[in-house]
Amino acid sequence: MQKVLASAGHGSRREVERWIKEGRLLIDGRKAVLGEAVEGSEKFVLDGRPLRVRARPTAHQHLIYHKPDNEITSRSDPEGRRTVFDSLPKLTGARWIAVGRLDMTTTGLLIFTTDGALANAMMHPSSELVRGYAVRVHGTPSAVEIAKLSSGVILDDGPASFESVVSAGGDGANRWFNVTIKEGRNREVKRLWDAVGYQVSRLMRFGYGSIELPRSLRRGKYQALTPGQVREMYRTAGLKIPTLATSPGQRDMIRKRIRRAQKKL
Repeated sequence: MQKVLASAGHGSRREVERWIKEGRLLIDGRKAVLGEAVEGSEKFVLDGRPLRVRARPTAHQHLIYHKPDNEITSRSDPEGRRTVFDSLPKLTGARWIAVGRLDMTTTGLLIFTTDGALANAMMHPSSELVRGYAVRVHGTPSAVEIAKLSSGVILDDGPASFESVVSAGGDGANRWFNVTIKEGRNREVKRLWDAVGYQVSRLMRFGYGSIELPRSLRRGKYQALTPGQVREMYRTAGLKIPTLATSPGQRDMIRKRIRRAQKKL
């Protein structure tokens, strides 16, 4: 059941498991059971809302988005703040799933897909997909402190380190660095710098696995991934590349939806 609903774009397998454990998911009028096998023709209802699962496979959609610093990576917010999903084109019969999260003040690359299995694989620690960040810190870290960030420090949730730390210049009291990391723990980049005594004043993600943020993509804007990028994304996530994921007409379809959505804004 988790695989069927995730593939239909209704959430990651982990999310579906949580719905089942909390008794929120019904199948054919009864509470779903964890690990239950389904065919996809059943009637699924989450919190009283029907979930559409198409019997025929359809091409998944994939976007990259340049997140600004005034949006949260959440579907809704009790405080009424703007979310990244507010900026994406609307879908019918599927939903966007964010690959990883960025806290509110962090900007840069976010990947969105309707394939829950792909999102789950890319976020799983076993994938070890490298995330790249541009970081501005206050002060001038020494060579010893930079080496410590690469060799590892102990955080409150265990040891952590950067795969690489490269100076990117700066002036005045601030310095820029490009860092890479293979994990996605909460605020890990900021906590690593804090562990050696430096406060992060700016943070932007520029890469996730094989996908990089285009210089031409402005903040608050999105664009469809190319078929080649989609194939490489599945490959690096360790998943079989779906035939429909490489459909020649997929990118044109997404572009049309993007143009329609932009005209409504």
